[in-house]
Amino acid sequence: MKRIVLAVVVAAVATGAHAESPMALPMAATPEEVGLSSAQLKKLEAVTKQHIDDGLVPGAVMLVARRGKVAWLSVQGKRDASAPDPMKADSIFRIYSMTKPIVSIALMQMVEEGKLQVSDPVAKYLPEIGKMKVGTEVVVDGKPTLRLSDPTRAMTVQDLLRHTAGLTYGSRGASLINASYADARIGDRSATNEEMVSRLSGLALKFNPGDRWEYSVAVDVQGRLIEVIDGKKLGEALQARVLQPLGMADSGFQVPADKLARAAQPGARPGGLPMTPRFAVNDGAKYESGGGGMTSTMADYLRFTSALANGGTLQGKRIIGKKTLEFMTADHTLNRPGRPLGLGFGLGFEVRTRTGDSALPGTVGEYGWAGNAGTLFWIDPKEQLIAIYMVQVSDPDRIALRNQFRTMVQAAIID
Repeated sequence: MKRIVLAVVVAAVATGAHAESPMALPMAATPEEVGLSSAQLKKLEAVTKQHIDDGLVPGAVMLVARRGKVAWLSVQGKRDASAPDPMKADSIFRIYSMTKPIVSIALMQMVEEGKLQVSDPVAKYLPEIGKMKVGTEVVVDGKPTLRLSDPTRAMTVQDLLRHTAGLTYGSRGASLINASYADARIGDRSATNEEMVSRLSGLALKFNPGDRWEYSVAVDVQGRLIEVIDGKKLGEALQARVLQPLGMADSGFQVPADKLARAAQPGARPGGLPMTPRFAVNDGAKYESGGGGMTSTMADYLRFTSALANGGTLQGKRIIGKKTLEFMTADHTLNRPGRPLGLGFGLGFEVRTRTGDSALPGTVGEYGWAGNAGTLFWIDPKEQLIAIYMVQVSDPDRIALRNQFRTMVQAAIID
């Protein structure tokens, strides 16, 4: 009976009222058909149901595909904890930093077109970035202050793609430079991408470009870079380059009024900390954050990941070259400090470099990333596996939930 219900859910996504974004892959008859354990996946469903019953997660949409087929799709809970309607397979989620791989693919398309090189200085296209100095925190007359110096080398496009640019997020530390991001309102949704880069260029770099890995607004700068080179707003460029070719009809920076009832909403854990603030999906923001501003659905993100898993092509539409994708999913951080053991970073993706150093199971060569509201995806080329986790939760809970999903999915592989 469960498989029949699941097939109906998939069919509803493919042929129902929102047929613009059909499932990219066919269904397997059973998880075992593609080497996955039904029993293990039922354990994951049970754990997720308990989280929903406990109020930790309002609802979830989870998917595992292998060998070109959807092996398992689970839709549980509510779309909004404060409303009666259930979660659905076509619910729309804030994907936050799962925006980054989409933007990085669009930028690398431009490299393929000869419009720029990854070795180019960012200042070649965004001159204001070339004015940024490196800030070293020192104490003068008993007060912390920044000593500014010229960077040892220019920030490159590769630095933006792999997070070695010398940038940061204001919320990821208590230094003077982190505080300056808040003071400059970096990430303000009422500012355009151009205005964001203008504000950012007046701040100090946290370290010399290339010296270390630090998660940052680098992909937001990429978004502005795309605008300057392509002559379009970021949302328009992504539509033309990635979303429309792949049929990702429910993805973008704003949810239109006729789809708003499908938006998944976060809910605070009963008796827990206040809910982490999340952006309104229909706020009309001028800011199109390449680092974290998009919303999407399970079906849409499966279309994106399926194209990547297939060497850059989905149903005859190529979004990136095979060799370019290999380059992007190689580790570009090497021995630079900042990354967890066993986990490097490529051009837009986290990349597993060793099996044993990380506290999470996985395969060398798998790649993916996650979003601030709890979403997660990874692609394992060796195992021919795609896994996607869609939830909307609070900051203190997201990492544990994602890690649990990852470890339980890995345990489902039985051949």
